[in-house]
Amino acid sequence: MKFEHAALNVPDAAAMADWWIRNCGMHAVLARKDPPYTHFLADETGRTVLEMYTNTAAPITDYAHQPPACLHIAFAVPDATAALERLLAAGATLLDNQRLPDGTHLVMLRDPWGVPLQLCKRTTLLP
Repeated sequence: MKFEHAALNVPDAAAMADWWIRNCGMHAVLARKDPPYTHFLADETGRTVLEMYTNTAAPITDYAHQPPACLHIAFAVPDATAALERLLAAGATLLDNQRLPDGTHLVMLRDPWGVPLQLCKRTTLLP
C-alpha cells in the first residue's frame, strides 16, 4: 500500500487551505468551491499529504482544545527558528519550543484555527 492522505474536517476549509498554502509551502492539487469545500494540499515534494474539508453533517473537532499529542501535522524544516518567526507573524500561536540533547529542534504551534502544527529540524532525518 502507498499512503495517500490524511484528512481534517474543519470549520472553514477554503480559508484554512489558503493559510497553509501561503505559510507552509503547500500547494493545492484540488480545491473545490462548492460544499464541502474539499482541498487536497501537497507539500514541496509533490506528494498529496493533507485533505481539508468542511462537512457540517459530521462533527468538526475542536482542535484548539485538543492536546497536540492527540493530533498534529509535522513539517521537516531546515531552520525551525526562522519558520517559527514566519508562522507567528502569520497568526500562529506558540505552544512549545524545545531543543533535544541530540540537537534536534522541535516547535509546536497552532494555526489560526487551532490545528497543531509541528516544525522539526532533526539531527537524524527520518526515512
